Amino acid sequence: MTKKEENMKYILIALITIVFIGCSTNPIQIKPIDKMSKNEIYDLVHLPQSVKPYLKNIKIDSIKSTQHNYEENYFRVWNKIPADSKETAMWPFRAYNLNESYGENLQPLEENFFLSMKNNANFEKYKTINKNALTLNHLNIRGFPTAKPLLRNPSLAGEGFPFDYMQNSTISANKPILVSHYSKDKEWVYIFTSFTGGWVKANEIVIVDKKYTNLWQKAQQVFLIKDGIPIYDKNSRFLFKSKIGMMLALVSEDSQSYTVLTVASYKGDKPLYLKSKISKTIAHKGIMRYTKENITLIMDEISKSKYGWGGIYNQRDCSSTLRDFYAPFGLWLPRNSSQQAKKGKVIQLDGLSKELKIKTIKDEAIPFKTLFYKKGHILLYVGTYDDTIVVFHNIWGIRTKEKGKEGRLVVGKAIFSSLSLGSHQRNFDKEAEILTNLKSMNILSW
Repeated sequence: MTKKEENMKYILIALITIVFIGCSTNPIQIKPIDKMSKNEIYDLVHLPQSVKPYLKNIKIDSIKSTQHNYEENYFRVWNKIPADSKETAMWPFRAYNLNESYGENLQPLEENFFLSMKNNANFEKYKTINKNALTLNHLNIRGFPTAKPLLRNPSLAGEGFPFDYMQNSTISANKPILVSHYSKDKEWVYIFTSFTGGWVKANEIVIVDKKYTNLWQKAQQVFLIKDGIPIYDKNSRFLFKSKIGMMLALVSEDSQSYTVLTVASYKGDKPLYLKSKISKTIAHKGIMRYTKENITLIMDEISKSKYGWGGIYNQRDCSSTLRDFYAPFGLWLPRNSSQQAKKGKVIQLDGLSKELKIKTIKDEAIPFKTLFYKKGHILLYVGTYDDTIVVFHNIWGIRTKEKGKEGRLVVGKAIFSSLSLGSHQRNFDKEAEILTNLKSMNILSW
């Protein structure tokens, strides 16, 4: 062996040794509080941010759900005109006014904006069409017939971006809707969905004859269990992207894929019925069983969501996160947090001391079946970790206060946290603690 070859041998041995030493040590180094940077969040460092550790030592009972019940809610606007009055539908015009509303340039909106919106909304024609329809793409549902934002005072913490108050909700592609009426300029259409009402672009829907809506409902349904997967027609033309919570009518299947019915537009608002082949890795025929394996599958996918107020930017807020999580299991939840908090067995927590709240939760809450509610926010109880109560939720930020001025430490995604999220942070506003503000918990049942 030459001197050069001998040197290379020692270098190789040293490199291998370094690799094995690196693999043998624990790569997770938990930082003590005083070593954390200003913007690091204690719970995200000290609690596992995947679902498996919380499922490990608990029993998951099956949930009594039926596909029939889920489908009944999913398709209900095709079968019964919602009872919402015109006054109910016009709530945004009462909720938002001239004195506290700002536009996209961060300047106060003028009176003419509100007058033109109300005029174009054409509510004199409310519920005069009442035709079944389908969405063509993932759509924003707006409070006024406009894509322009309406912001509260942008100089205040927790207002401004991304809180566009015109963003009522979102709806995925090829979902059932009912057309109420069109705006005066015909650009917008007021629709009812199974969970809310509002304005969408008129060129993003198609009217569907009742005979086809009947056939669609009677078909075996395929549930989408992945987000963001492109769906194409048989000629490889892009239609839309998948979203958990969607259902599509099954046409046929083979060992690797489902062929499902999809819809595009033809000659304006007329439907063009297509067949799309989708992989069985992104869909499930019928509802899924509520098992640890399936909970992990869906929650891992949902956890990828960033925070999206009202579902804006094709993301999720707190209530749509939980709504979509339960959808593949055939469990129907309302759209907003206050309504979700009324489902199942409700246990009041408002007015209890923090110690009594903790005891009540540990005594009565069931992991992965219990929701916690505080005003404007909903969370899923996943159990305890090192005796700490842990919840899963999608949250914008942690409220802070420094020298009397309110601020936000932005989280902006779905996380696992304690009920004291933020309490270890500098300048945390103690009055905003989740546990302190919990009003109720509800154990879901169907």
